[in-house]
Amino acid sequence: MTSKSNSSTWAVSLTNFLDSGSIVAGASGLTLWTKYLKLNSLQVGWLGALSANAFGAAIGALIGGHLSDKYGRKIVYTYDMLVYMLGTTIIACSVNFPMLLTGFLINGIAVGAGVPASWTYISETSADNNRAKNIGISQFVWSLGPVVIFVCGTLLSPLGVNGNRILFLLLTVIAFIAWLLQKRLDESEQWLEQKKHEQESGEKPHPYKDLFSNNVSVKSILFLIGVYLFWNLVSGAMGFFMPYVYETVGNLSNMQANILQALLWAFTALSGYFGFVLNGDKWNHRVFFFTGAAMALISWIILTYIGMGWPALITFVVLWGISAGIGAQAWYALWATELFPTKYRAGAQGFMFFAVRGSAGIWSIIFPAILTGMGFKAAGSLMIVFLIISLAIGTIWTPATRGKSLDEITKERYGSDER
Repeated sequence: MTSKSNSSTWAVSLTNFLDSGSIVAGASGLTLWTKYLKLNSLQVGWLGALSANAFGAAIGALIGGHLSDKYGRKIVYTYDMLVYMLGTTIIACSVNFPMLLTGFLINGIAVGAGVPASWTYISETSADNNRAKNIGISQFVWSLGPVVIFVCGTLLSPLGVNGNRILFLLLTVIAFIAWLLQKRLDESEQWLEQKKHEQESGEKPHPYKDLFSNNVSVKSILFLIGVYLFWNLVSGAMGFFMPYVYETVGNLSNMQANILQALLWAFTALSGYFGFVLNGDKWNHRVFFFTGAAMALISWIILTYIGMGWPALITFVVLWGISAGIGAQAWYALWATELFPTKYRAGAQGFMFFAVRGSAGIWSIIFPAILTGMGFKAAGSLMIVFLIISLAIGTIWTPATRGKSLDEITKERYGSDER
């Protein structure tokens, strides 16, 4: 079981690699596309808003989460790779803004559809004592995406916008490999048991009526959105706009910006593996979460109020990088699969991912305007407020799920009759 779970976890986690990889590929080439297509600040904002970083992923998650509960986890995270490949191919071949925007939207929808299904599958196929480990592996692979893409982006930067086209073609090839691996996996046993129960009992769960009519589920949604949404407003803006910020505010070159981001994501990958993967099932979750959230907060205080000199930049990259590996996204990915019954586990994630990435979409439109009109200090101060909110909510209401099976957690929270 453990060996099979580990192999399926790595295969399904490629979805996370492609999620972060497509965000970062767009981010690393944003300045290049802006110059090539002569884009204005509003068009730059729309690229961020409709990408895998925001509205595109939000729409995909809402669709993919529901389909995953209805038709199975495997069918969604497997076949949405074909849609992903379509999006990255369009981006690579873009010669105008509408074409580029369309590619970003299609790519984003594919990413959003795959994430709830993949996290749910990983959680449902994990043993009780390694669920955080396997979710952590998915986050580790998610962290590797930016490392690989930023390194490749740096090497390809002399080619200008054509180098960015090559990055998206590389993602297309990786998506094809993911499709080949994922379509061979078995369906989740928990989902199959749930469908068998529905057939025998005649129960027909409503995708969202059951979710929103249950007070426990509503409280779980509010908690998870509070933890993840406010952190993601910061992380999402960083994922797409940080190279742009380094270059326009810090006066760094495109290569320097990419190197900084590659270094940041390298720290994220290392802390994700040596922190969350190896210790997520062992350490106190409340203390663990608080540590990561506090480091994220301190990093933004330094960048906002000390400035973008090299000592501050390096400190920021190290602190944020480590915090991101053990921070809100890893905990959200774990808790979102634990706090809901099987019948709407993926659908709940789809709704929350829709809310989180949708909010990031709105922020992606607003952020460049704040940056241009009010300056980086104002934008950074808002980031700090968002991080304080996420830290407080996650630390105060940390759920006690460590070491328990998904069935145990469901019965504790919803009663013995719930599945």
